[in-house]
Amino acid sequence: MIRVELRNESGVAVDEEAVDHLCRRVLAREGVGDGDLGVVFEGPERMRALKRKHLGIDEATDVLSFPIDGRDELPDGLPRQLGDVVVCPQVVGEAWRGPLVHGLLHLLGYEHGTEMEDRERIHSA
Repeated sequence: MIRVELRNESGVAVDEEAVDHLCRRVLAREGVGDGDLGVVFEGPERMRALKRKHLGIDEATDVLSFPIDGRDELPDGLPRQLGDVVVCPQVVGEAWRGPLVHGLLHLLGYEHGTEMEDRERIHSA
């Protein structure tokens, strides 16, 4: 079972039910049937600080991913920790679905390029 922990620290209203549904749908289509996932909506200043700290780039951004287990083989009984996706609604506006899918795919090990773009198109349909 996928467990989605959602926090909205952005100050902007987000459809939490739609976020949960999208995460579960994308992960199921990608063959991930169980694991813990964190989704956080943050404001632009916090996103800027996270990007500066983790990527060395001093600018706000739409989405950041912090993968943990991805699709790695895990010992029996150890719960899968997919990681966290952080989205900034002030940067993406109402179009948070695409960046969220992008972030989820990074958690699963996809890197920028054609394969990731193809997966994004499939999940955005």
